[in-house]
This record gives sequence, structure tokens and C-alpha cells, in this order.
Amino acid sequence: MERINSTTLTPGSFILNGVPGLEDIHIWISLPFCSMYIVAMVGNCGLLYLIRYEETLHRPMYFFLAMLSFSDAVMCTITLPNTLGIFWFNFKEIDFNACLIQMFFIHTFTGMTSGVLMLMALDRYVAICYPLRYTTILTNPIIANAGFITFLRGVILVLPFTFLIKRLPYCRGNIIPHTYCDHMSVAKISCGNVKINAVYGLMVALLIGGFDIFCITLSYTMILRAVVKLSSSDARQKAFGTCSAHICAIVFSYTPAFFSYFVHRFGGHRIPHSLHIIMANIYPLLAPTLNPIIYGVKIQQIRDCVIGLFLGSKGTKSHKI
Repeated sequence: MERINSTTLTPGSFILNGVPGLEDIHIWISLPFCSMYIVAMVGNCGLLYLIRYEETLHRPMYFFLAMLSFSDAVMCTITLPNTLGIFWFNFKEIDFNACLIQMFFIHTFTGMTSGVLMLMALDRYVAICYPLRYTTILTNPIIANAGFITFLRGVILVLPFTFLIKRLPYCRGNIIPHTYCDHMSVAKISCGNVKINAVYGLMVALLIGGFDIFCITLSYTMILRAVVKLSSSDARQKAFGTCSAHICAIVFSYTPAFFSYFVHRFGGHRIPHSLHIIMANIYPLLAPTLNPIIYGVKIQQIRDCVIGLFLGSKGTKSHKI
């Protein structure tokens, strides 16, 4: 009987309701989101272009930055076009399977972004603590394998979300008070028992986010110990300078993500639902928008490549895409 209910009560599509209570100002809410999306895509695609075609950037640090830019660009594109379709054209209906696919990619690339930030912290640890062995430790095959394992980890851990959602009956309707499909937003409109969904979601958050933050914290603890032992103030300043951009990227990536995660699960009625939905739209956008700006300002080599590209200097190779 349970199998029949799960099948017959699976809707053909869901209705994404946008930001509940703020429907009248959807068009105004969309303007900053659209602006951030444009900046994020231009910035991250620009970084990918520079790293691909500028030979001076063919180093481990910039390969990891390319992974982060790719993950950020994909993350924006998974959520924002759908959100803008709701705000601008009232395209609220999404096919059930399309919703599952969107949910899968959102959580997979969220996990990948977290993993890449961890790899970048390890990269800085090796560069500062073992500078003479840097290129022998972080070879191209090691970098490629690390990126692939990070992506595979997300796929393996997130894939069960789709089966956990599919098993649920949806007798309360098919309206999701959100702008995109994420795991708990879909699960909460079910009339079935979502305890397994909540527990598994928390477990995945700890296995990915908790593990990555632990590794990042450990890496920067070791980096700090190594930096304070440097005799030259110039060397200390340079070491802190190379890490500052990455620390900013970590803060802008994790802070809104954790805010959205914990409010979604533990906020209850204390925080307006509309605020939670807006924050849930900001966190896939904030870091992708700011990261290219931060790295462009903080890292002189990227700044020089950008200037050289626009000025047509000989230091930057010109290529056709």
C-alpha cells in the first residue's frame, strides 16, 4: 500500500512560488540578483580564460582557482536563470524530474566548491611550509585527481537525496515556497516522514562542510605557525598576502551558506520565511560575484595579466577562442 501511495502521490511537476509575501516586488528583487549574476559570470569566465591561455598562470594555485571559478559559474547558472524566470515571466512550474536534477547539481556543486576551498588551503600550506618541494608535491596529475575526487565525493553523497525525495508522498500539494529546488524545501511539502531526509542531510553537511572546514582550519594553523617563524618581515607580508584572498573567499562562501542551512532547519518561525528565501538566493551568488574581484585585487600576477590583456602587452599571449 505504501508503494502505491508513493507512486500515485508523486506530482508530475512542482510550482516554485518565488519569495512568499513579496510577490509584488519580485521585479525589484530581481535587479540586484541579475546584476550579481552578470558580474559573477563575466568575472569567473574571465578568470578561466586567463588561466587557460596565460602561461605564467599555469601553476597549482591557479589551477585550483580555475576549479573554483568553474564551480562558481555552474552554481550561479543552476539557480539564477530559474529564479529570474519566476520573477520576470512567472515561469513557476518545474517538472518533477527536472526539480530532482536541479537539486542534485545544486548540492553536488555546493560540495565541490567547499572541497576546492579545502584544496586551495592545502595548496597554500604546501607552498609556505614546503616551498622547495611545492612543484614536486603538487604535480598536474595530483591536481587533476584531487579535483576529480572532490567532484566524485559530492556525487556519491548527494545522489541519495534524489531517491529520498522520490520515495515521499506529496498529498499536501505541489507548491514549493522557494525559487529553486533544494533537498529540504522539497521534502518539507511532503506528507510523509522526512526524518531520514533531515538526518541524512545533516550527515552530508558534516561529512563535506565539517570535514573541509576542519582541514582548512588545520592548514591555516600550520601556516600561521610557519609564517611567524619567518625572519624577514617582507617574507611574512608576502605569505599573508597570498593567503588573504583565499581567506576572504572562505568567509564569503561559508558564512551565507551556513546561515541559510541552519535557519532552514532550526530557525522555525523566528526568522521571516521571505528573508530565508532571499538569503538562500544570495549564498550561491555572493562568493561567485566577489571571488574574481578579490583575487583580481589581491593577487598581483592576475592583476598584471588583466592589465596586459587590455593593453596588449607582450607578457600576455593573445589567443583566439
